Amino acid sequence: MNTKNISNNNPTSTSSPLSIGEGSGVRLPFDKIISRKGTGDLKHEVLQERYGDADLLPLWVADMDFETPQFITDALKQRLEHSLFGYTVMPEGYWTQIASWIESHHSWKVEEQWMTFIPGIVKGIGLAINMFVKPDEKVIIQPPVYHPFRLTPLGNHREVVYNPLVETSHPDGQGFTYEMDFDNLAKVADEKCRMLILSNPHNPAGVCWSKETLTRLAEFCHDRNIIVISDEIHCDMALFGNRHTPFASVSEKAAQCSITFGAPSKTFNIAGIVSSYSIIPNATIRSRFYSWLEANELNEPTLFSPIATMAAFTSEGEAWRKEMLAYIEANIEFVESYCATHIPAIKPWRPQASFLVWLDCRALGLNHSQLNDLFVKRARLALNDGEMFGQGGEGFMRLNIATPRAILKEALERLRKAIDE
Repeated sequence: MNTKNISNNNPTSTSSPLSIGEGSGVRLPFDKIISRKGTGDLKHEVLQERYGDADLLPLWVADMDFETPQFITDALKQRLEHSLFGYTVMPEGYWTQIASWIESHHSWKVEEQWMTFIPGIVKGIGLAINMFVKPDEKVIIQPPVYHPFRLTPLGNHREVVYNPLVETSHPDGQGFTYEMDFDNLAKVADEKCRMLILSNPHNPAGVCWSKETLTRLAEFCHDRNIIVISDEIHCDMALFGNRHTPFASVSEKAAQCSITFGAPSKTFNIAGIVSSYSIIPNATIRSRFYSWLEANELNEPTLFSPIATMAAFTSEGEAWRKEMLAYIEANIEFVESYCATHIPAIKPWRPQASFLVWLDCRALGLNHSQLNDLFVKRARLALNDGEMFGQGGEGFMRLNIATPRAILKEALERLRKAIDE
């Protein structure tokens, strides 16, 4: 199998029947290899620009190579049959359905008045920065972390304060993970710090932050008048028996200093249909932010966003979600087993949530440019390099494993051969 076979000529599907486990005999829709060529997808279209080679196997940007589930596609098709796409209102029951999903999955009772549509989570972060952080004030992030947490404040001319995460042993014995450094946070957070951006669950390492950690963070930020933006886009993708804890749910102080951003886009692979929402329990923060969004019509979704969201947050969506997560878990176990057997110098950190695996490549002894050269020029793979995520990311690569097993196997075999050579 080569890249050209994987990313073929048209946006139709071909079947690649590969079982979820060796000898299981189970065939799943997640095994289908989907050609995305001709669809304008980011994952393939910018390879030449970003990696210098258009013919790489792309396992970088955080969307899935699985088909969007049919019940979402059917809901969109049904609306398309009425060929008049004028101004629309929010469908009845939209916020009730989202609130019900959050309560049933995360034990957080959200009031409908707390919620509004936002035009994307990174966009929401930028909007909140401009609303709540003055030009001479600061934003705290905790690297290694999703790089727009750094780029968005900097692009809006706000100073970024860094509180790096600390590497620690994984609580279930699966290698390593991260914890927050509260001692350092107390040192770096001065009176000019007005916002902290939290990745919950964490990207790139997939940490489901504990209630104890989040409660401590809330106490710290609330008492210093720091607003916490909690990006919870991976909240519905907890793995291996782990659970997601919404930041705002852990205490009254958390609720009163928080802005939570969420979306069904990662879980149901609809990132191209902007479906993000904001949740703000504090009336003062909510009124200030939402009135500004409303004045600029930034709280109005596109026609298809509510349709896709309501189709996702159903019992049918729940059944599909569970099947997808089982496949993701099996892919993670496949990566762990393959690396342990064939590439022992690379140690995958097991994520507690999401379809992103943090590959610890430090035992290879390569610097940043050598590591990128190994993956891109020798293995012909496109991943996100760890330094992109800031301090602590050196020597790591982020691997997107939300792809058919055949593609994942091809990628790991390319990497093994490149290292062996």
